[in-house]
Amino acid sequence: MMKRYLAYMFMLAAVLSAVRVDAQDRDWAKVRYYEKQNQILMRQPVPENRVVFMGNSITENWARIHPDFFAENGYVGRGISGQASYQFVVRFRTDVINLKPKVVIINAGTNDIAENSGPYNEDYTFGNIVSMVELAEVNGIEVILSSVLPAASFGWRPSVTGAPGKIKALNARIKAYAESKRIPYVDYYSQLLADDGKSLNPNYTEDGVHPIAAGYDVMERLVKQAIDEILK
Repeated sequence: MMKRYLAYMFMLAAVLSAVRVDAQDRDWAKVRYYEKQNQILMRQPVPENRVVFMGNSITENWARIHPDFFAENGYVGRGISGQASYQFVVRFRTDVINLKPKVVIINAGTNDIAENSGPYNEDYTFGNIVSMVELAEVNGIEVILSSVLPAASFGWRPSVTGAPGKIKALNARIKAYAESKRIPYVDYYSQLLADDGKSLNPNYTEDGVHPIAAGYDVMERLVKQAIDEILK
């Protein structure tokens, strides 16, 4: 009886230990995703005009597909594939504030609308964007807001419907907020929109959501103009 009891307690302890390890290893917001790169930057003198791009896979792919755009301009890419605005807020201090940039460009909303973090709620997503703006402002960081890119649907989430209308509504709200706060707003949406009025122009994408190099060419022209206006 005692042997069975001890065996049971041993198994229970092993399970609880595994649960604790799993919980400790889980990093929902991926605040450690850029840990090594951030530590390197924070050990160096801070450039006067550091610029950080905060976003999801669209931003992460950008730094990968067009690394020269970031390297030549001293821009820092902090995009993480699959993330929604909720995760942006959690890692905003780690990936933006701690790097002490002059400017942050925020591109949020695609994965919220794709319901990567649960049912989409425009108020919550917009609130997360406002929270990031307020965090930046209180830390003396200039903000550039940008539109959600066009998308007719999301291949990894076919159950999501009405994406074009949701994107338009969120963009209108971000733009109005930017104007009310006198924050620069970069309108990728209108420049990347297909003739059908709802899709990402096929000249700029292969999957209908993520830009290819030609799409980033368009985006770079727009965002660099906004950045240069602030830095000058």
